[in-house]
Amino acid sequence: MTGAAIEAAGLGMKYRSRGGGWALRDCSFRLPAGRVCALVGPNGAGKSTLLALAAGFLRPAEGTVRVLGGAAGEARARMAFVAQDKPLYPQLTVAETLWAGAELNPATWDQDTAERIADQLPRDAVVRNLSGGQRTRLALALALGKRPELLLLDEPMADLDPLARHQLMGALMAEAAEHSTTIVMSSHILAELEGACDYLLLVDGGRVRLGGETDELLAAHALLTGPVQDLAPHTVVESRTTGRRLTALVRREGPVDDAAWEIAEPSLEELLLAHLRSPQAPALLTPSTEAAREVAAV
Repeated sequence: MTGAAIEAAGLGMKYRSRGGGWALRDCSFRLPAGRVCALVGPNGAGKSTLLALAAGFLRPAEGTVRVLGGAAGEARARMAFVAQDKPLYPQLTVAETLWAGAELNPATWDQDTAERIADQLPRDAVVRNLSGGQRTRLALALALGKRPELLLLDEPMADLDPLARHQLMGALMAEAAEHSTTIVMSSHILAELEGACDYLLLVDGGRVRLGGETDELLAAHALLTGPVQDLAPHTVVESRTTGRRLTALVRREGPVDDAAWEIAEPSLEELLLAHLRSPQAPALLTPSTEAAREVAAV
């Protein structure tokens, strides 16, 4: 696949509750196709709203969002969405649910993939009697069995034990590698994103504050440690002092004096936590993500 999987320009959406405030406002970004993207941000940042807009379940209050080259609602046959509450028909059995998936998606259904993801589920079990983790496994079996071009996952692993989380994350990565599936996955478990996702969107304050290839974003920052001293001319994301030692996450916008600082590249978790703790830090989007902002400005 080439081009953009999701492209938003000036996207805005208000909450239906919380006094009608803005969940997203002037949100612009481009997600290239074929990426495994981590969607992160604090509670209430608009992650679920963004996924629902991309899935075509909500209509934006302002701006546009395009999915797989067309309007969001037009792409539903080519995408799959697993929401936080894992909506399934409670009266069906596991076997009946998989049968329904095959009947509703005859052109693309992959029974082998669906069976592999659901292999630990008793086929005669009724959905309403499944545990939260079992419902998650069944929902992912339906989503992957559809063989989507774009897979949207809203906190998919939250109710899984560590072993099941590891197994299903492996299945997602195999799907992305074999079929070039674009995956967008929101998660609060930062440790599980490192090594799994090659793209990042950090949403906060209704906008994308950090976006692009994870390798490029990590390389654009440096973790400095040394005696308390002036951090100019670096753009500082976060700094803290312990005794006479200063630790700071800065943008690599020029040479760093290695005689004055111990210099390290931050981990993905360190990068994300620093930006989450410092909402005042300036946004950074790599060129592949910035493209939609140029479109929005035309």
